Amino acid sequence: MSNFKAMTCTIVSLLFLFCLNITIPCCLAYNVVSFGARADGRTDSTSAFLRAWSAACRSTSQPNVYIPRGTFLVRTLNLNGPCKRRIEFRIDGTLVAPVNYNAIGHSEFWIMFYKVSGLNVYGGTINARGHGYWSCRNGGKSCPQGARSIQFMWCNNVLLKGLTSLDSQRVHVGIGYSSNVRVENVKITAPSGSPNTDGIHVQNSRGITIKGSIIKTGDDCISIGPGSMNMWIEQIGCGPGHGISVGSLGSSNNEEGVTNITVTNSVFTKTQNGVRVKSWARPSGGYARNLMFSNLIMRNVGYPILIDQNYCPDNNCPRQNSGVKVSQVTYKNVKGTSSTQQAIKFDCSKSNPCTGIQLLDIKLTHNDRLRRSAVSYCRNARGRRGGTVIPRSCF
Repeated sequence: MSNFKAMTCTIVSLLFLFCLNITIPCCLAYNVVSFGARADGRTDSTSAFLRAWSAACRSTSQPNVYIPRGTFLVRTLNLNGPCKRRIEFRIDGTLVAPVNYNAIGHSEFWIMFYKVSGLNVYGGTINARGHGYWSCRNGGKSCPQGARSIQFMWCNNVLLKGLTSLDSQRVHVGIGYSSNVRVENVKITAPSGSPNTDGIHVQNSRGITIKGSIIKTGDDCISIGPGSMNMWIEQIGCGPGHGISVGSLGSSNNEEGVTNITVTNSVFTKTQNGVRVKSWARPSGGYARNLMFSNLIMRNVGYPILIDQNYCPDNNCPRQNSGVKVSQVTYKNVKGTSSTQQAIKFDCSKSNPCTGIQLLDIKLTHNDRLRRSAVSYCRNARGRRGGTVIPRSCF
């Protein structure tokens, strides 16, 4: 009978809390304000953030590092693991970097999660205030290397959701040497003229999903570097920017390959490229294979479909043959308009021709006042076409 009474009291208590709309916390919160952070946008709160992280990381209860509403000024944050339990990092406010770009520009990263296994990051806004750094770069001055806004290194089982990243000095979101990472519903913004501000860069990682995100930036919306495999990218709004790129590849002789990449159900608007594979024209043991680009809409995009194995953005070109082997690349149901006449361009390596390319149900027209038709260009490329392919395939 006593057990029955205890159970009855518990149920009644829970119903009472529900009626009062009181939330029972699921985890132990570490509010950065309790550790000395100031939400005034001027006071350096770096130490408070690090103390809150350290305490949460040591916790044996399910911990939550909480950044409330307000604006918090922080310098470089190294948020290191491993932690005792899966940890949540929730941003309801805004994190800003110092106005002086040197404060974070000499570090490779502004906010870095290192060797954390089991991590949820919910945002919030981070603003790296990159304008001063870009002015330095564009002015040809001696500048620091610049910082990535948020980086995950050697991390596993990560969710990044709802974050807004503004004006990164360089890459907005970086993922390296990590596995099982999901990026959902992020918004990334930097001016179209901002140098090297890739939206999301992935390298030496596997099991990466990126979906439901809007990326407007000055470089690749998403760049996929060596050692990346088993990636799924969908529902991306890309533009302005340089498109979604595999590469650049072939920077070194001993380089990991890229394989099993899918980009689907996405829209590109006024980007420099659509979906691109790019490699340097020099010897390399790298490769890119099993790539699928499907159900894509191009809106006034330069080079909607591009393989460029003579990649050379700064005119300091190696002028050799690319050793990167590109094979088994499928383009399916890609439609829209191209701002250049070469809507499909395959400029492949003479010593390692592209093989196994498929063009299936493609309709790309040239957005041209002179009414010139779009064309395909192929060099050292082998493949096949299926269904209706416009412009006419050069296979």
